[in-house]
Amino acid sequence: LGSVVAYFTSAKFLLYLGHALSTWGDRMWHFAVSVFLVELYGNSLLLTAVYGLVVAGSVLLLGAIIGDWVDKNSRLKVAQTSLVVQNASVILCGIILMIVFLFKTQLLTLYHGWLLTVCYILVITIANIANLASTATAITIQRDWIVVVAGEDRSKLADMNATIRRIDQLTNILAPMAVGQIMTFGSPMIGCGFISGWNLMSMCVEYLLLWKVYQKTPTLALKSAKVEESELKQLNVKKESDVKPAEGVQLIVEKDVTGFEPQQEKEVSCTARIAEPFITFRDGWVAYYNQPVFLAGMGLAFLYMTVLGFDCITTGYAYTQGLSGSVLSLLMGASAVTGIMGTVAFTWLRRKCGLVRTGLISGVAQFACLVLCAISVFMPGSPLDLTVSPFADISARLFEGEPLPTIASPEDKPEMVFATGMPTLLNGSTAPANGDPEMSPEPVPLISVSLLFAGVIAARVGLWSFDLTVTQLLQENVVESERGIINGVQNSMNYLLDLLHFIMVILAPNPEAFGLLVLISVSFVAMGHIMYFRYAQKSLGKQLFVCCTPDPKAVSEGSPPGNTSTV
Repeated sequence: LGSVVAYFTSAKFLLYLGHALSTWGDRMWHFAVSVFLVELYGNSLLLTAVYGLVVAGSVLLLGAIIGDWVDKNSRLKVAQTSLVVQNASVILCGIILMIVFLFKTQLLTLYHGWLLTVCYILVITIANIANLASTATAITIQRDWIVVVAGEDRSKLADMNATIRRIDQLTNILAPMAVGQIMTFGSPMIGCGFISGWNLMSMCVEYLLLWKVYQKTPTLALKSAKVEESELKQLNVKKESDVKPAEGVQLIVEKDVTGFEPQQEKEVSCTARIAEPFITFRDGWVAYYNQPVFLAGMGLAFLYMTVLGFDCITTGYAYTQGLSGSVLSLLMGASAVTGIMGTVAFTWLRRKCGLVRTGLISGVAQFACLVLCAISVFMPGSPLDLTVSPFADISARLFEGEPLPTIASPEDKPEMVFATGMPTLLNGSTAPANGDPEMSPEPVPLISVSLLFAGVIAARVGLWSFDLTVTQLLQENVVESERGIINGVQNSMNYLLDLLHFIMVILAPNPEAFGLLVLISVSFVAMGHIMYFRYAQKSLGKQLFVCCTPDPKAVSEGSPPGNTSTV
């Protein structure tokens, strides 16, 4: 009983609990905000698309700056500030959305609808701030705090990383289901109120949990003195390289006392402050490039350039192939199960083969499963037809003055727009190109789509094991004073490739071109794993393919991952 109580009061469990609460709120909000924006804008995906673009662009541009802010401030201050900003932003967004839902008709008539447009801009802006704060929270907790709590025990770090991913997988499925039921049986306004109330309660509990973890782990209070170095660097405006920081401070104080130079120093300081974000952005990317795990991080980022996941794009394609919403929900549940299996495989493989080889094995497993997706492109039922112009149907409908068809889910929530002549109806069937639902369409063979989703689901095992591998490599190989900025740049790279995959879909939106997108996605996954292979080759050298088990002394003493004993 004592050991059970000790576990439930340990810093590790409290960190899990805080992460579970934070992730649950994040998943509910990310799911609900897209639905809210669709509801507000007359079942159009315009606001949702704008929101997604703003979020991706913000993290891409500000990722390094956010990471640098994490590095330059104390751990508790960063965690608490980002927590409060994130939850306060979501609460404020919820209140604004409730007001819009209640008084939308009146807002449309005020100032020719401009007041409603201002509300939309406010919602997207504040929601973007919430996402940036969430990014800061993820960097400081999942990339820094967890390393300090685990201490020098790399096996404990691997287990904690795997547990964090399992929490992510479960909340990714359960949280949208919970808030979806509330919105279905209640209303969008009730959903807004519930999410705002949840975030208010969760913020208080998470704040307390962070404080408890901080108290139970004294080493969290010890951090590299990067803050002091940064402040001294700003004060030292002398261009001579031989001036020490302390001497720079003294010179500035002396000039201020004389009264002759303060204005010049003030101007230089203002210029430096204006240029600081740009310098931080540049230095962050340069530092990322110079990291020994650069190729491993790039390999992970390349996995984001894919349509082979359970996002709105693949879901929309599945609807065009005749899959119902209930079948898709079962497939998503299966993908969550295989994702959890991937976290289990990671911990087992790491103990047996070491961390670097775990990434190699995971990459091979993922790519082997995705070969099924490539094969599905050429199987019966695949709509692949490269002779169809991607924009033919769009231009035809625009010139005819007809609206583009949308793919509606069984819950009458448009998930994705495809420019196609065969929109899916609410009952899951497809309408012919002329839009007459009474004409019975020819049944579509399910061999192609079955192979596609079999490959996607099976590949989740290798995907999440590989993700955990690269995550721990970044944790172990990046120095403490640069963890924030390096992981911030890594997030920017992930968002950049994710943004490119959406642009790829925009350029080829027809289902007839989806097979080409699948082949491109598999190619990018292959390139990502080739980069990781190159990193592993540099890291392990000739012992890359030697079957080995980690040396227990290496695990306990925190030796480099390459320290292994051959079998």
